Amino acid sequence: MEPIDIGLWVSGGMLVFVLIGMRVAFAAAMAGFVGLIWLRWNGFDYAPDKFWKSIEISVKIAGLTPHSKVSAQVLSLIPVFIMIGYLAYYAKLTSALFEACKRWFAWVPGGLAVSTVFATAGFAAVSGASVATAAVFARIAIPEMLKVGYNKQFAAGVVAAGGTLASLIPPSAILVIYAVIVEQDVGKLLLAGFIPGMFSAVVYAGMIIGIAVVFKTVGPPVTGFTWRERFESLPPALPIVAVVVIIIFFVYNPFGDAWGTPTEGGAVGAFIVFLMALYKGMRWHQLKEALLETAKLTVMIFTIIWGVLIYVRFLGFAELPDAFAAWITALDMSPLLILICILLAYAVLGMFMDAIGMLLLTLPVVYPAVMALNGGENVAAVDSAFGMSGPMCAVWFGILVVKMAEFCLITPPIGLNCFVVAGVRDDLTVQDVFKGVTPFFLADAVTIALLVAFPSIVLFLPSLVG
Repeated sequence: MEPIDIGLWVSGGMLVFVLIGMRVAFAAAMAGFVGLIWLRWNGFDYAPDKFWKSIEISVKIAGLTPHSKVSAQVLSLIPVFIMIGYLAYYAKLTSALFEACKRWFAWVPGGLAVSTVFATAGFAAVSGASVATAAVFARIAIPEMLKVGYNKQFAAGVVAAGGTLASLIPPSAILVIYAVIVEQDVGKLLLAGFIPGMFSAVVYAGMIIGIAVVFKTVGPPVTGFTWRERFESLPPALPIVAVVVIIIFFVYNPFGDAWGTPTEGGAVGAFIVFLMALYKGMRWHQLKEALLETAKLTVMIFTIIWGVLIYVRFLGFAELPDAFAAWITALDMSPLLILICILLAYAVLGMFMDAIGMLLLTLPVVYPAVMALNGGENVAAVDSAFGMSGPMCAVWFGILVVKMAEFCLITPPIGLNCFVVAGVRDDLTVQDVFKGVTPFFLADAVTIALLVAFPSIVLFLPSLVG
């Protein structure tokens, strides 16, 4: 049997395990390990005396592969970014940020919902986890919206959709994972996510205002704040701005050399938020809770990475990524149309898988195909299919797939943010939240279409780095 045939059979079996409910980490690790044994034994022509030798070799490969990748320094960004978000909650930065946005934007139609979107975008700038963002604002923003007469389904949908912005706006754990899997510059990817993330927030806000104008009862404006009250609300939210500036200057300093690595920037940002939390009265049990929640989420993410890396190594031996790339480039279709089909496939796949697992499983196959469509890893912009160099295409595609991962956080039946919001609020069911996020599907579709049509939205900041 040819290695590629083994690759297809094992990949199909893994997808079956995932669809029947097995955790992605375990399904991928099991499939990868079985696939390695099968490939090795196939190389020995299925000689009975070579079966245990095949297992021995596969155990060594499966044991060494996760460590070789996970020991990369860049992955230390993930727990740091997650910890910033939890510490920011105990530093009361979330409530201060929401109050500032409320005083500045609540006067427009759907003003509290718009304020929630901008507040989640601001919190996303100090939190690398979408789930944490959704959980925090379900406690803060939904009661405020219900108090002035918002439909509870719509209010829940705003929070669930707003929470997804943490996937793009740096610091972003999922962008770090993408950078590690495709071996690209994490600094450029973090920079690239800033403008598309804020752009997504503006699209959400515009859609909310449009709905509130057409349906007068959806989001009544809140007025009565004086200019003095608005300006008084800014200082308590300024630490978030400070953290964002520090991380950006550590990644890219427009006035000279970068101050340090992204990991160092994240650590400094976490220390600043920690000091703010102490100043605001954080107690030992709250610090303990923040550290435990950071550890739990980090372990979950690293477990998925470990399992999927075994599967990825198997794919390499089976030569499946190269075969898929060759098949994609041989299709009699325009590269842009193929890219759109790939993004649509992500939308469907995301209905049944979590975002991180979906990207980890698909990128080893899909990423080489997209790069081949553009002309290769080292192609110049003038010779490329998408009008950008190989490294810039890697950044652009990364933002697109992470945006698709955002989209999958609110799509039924697996949309994790919707389950989180429903879990935080006793007066909401998961069905309520899924109904509330429905208008945001259209907003996300518009955003993705514009990012595809105008790559400069994504590539402007990374192009400054060179």
